[in-house]
Amino acid sequence: MTTDPIATFTAWLDEARASEPNDPTAMALATADAAGRPSVRMVLLKGHDDAGFVFYTNRGSRKAGELEQNAHAALLFHWKSLRRQVRVEGHVEWVSDAESDAYFASRGRDSQLGAWASDQSRPLADRATFEARFEEVKARFDGTGVPRPPFWGGYRIVPARIELWNDRAHRLHERRVFERSAPNAGAGWTEGMLFP
Repeated sequence: MTTDPIATFTAWLDEARASEPNDPTAMALATADAAGRPSVRMVLLKGHDDAGFVFYTNRGSRKAGELEQNAHAALLFHWKSLRRQVRVEGHVEWVSDAESDAYFASRGRDSQLGAWASDQSRPLADRATFEARFEEVKARFDGTGVPRPPFWGGYRIVPARIELWNDRAHRLHERRVFERSAPNAGAGWTEGMLFP
């Protein structure tokens, strides 16, 4: 394996795309509020490079609110069929408007409309209310393109620490850990190993 954890992650993700039956880009995203109370949910990775790992969401959602209070997060990828895990920890920043616009434009139309219709994480009286809002939004944008909502965009987790975990017989797993020598993207990595 290379000593570049991003290159190894990319190779592993490519293998997962070929072998995982559902959502190889699924990742658990852990956030915490200002008091340190944790919360975790599954989201989809929409891009990655040396600068970080990107996902998109409603910026009024619970996860977004927690990231406003505490701009640090952790990710976990678990590819069961490959018997591998990747853990990522780092600070979080907004993705540029241009990058968010480009990704939003690539989504299916119904997904674009759903972003407008949903008050993500807010209480919902019943399913019929949400479906009615979706139909209202659909009518509003009938015959036109769907612009990105101003309350919707991307987040990038800039990794400070990455752990690559490989299953081994008898629970003698391999754990390689990489830490950035400085907190900014592009800084070099130091490598070590952990007992399983």
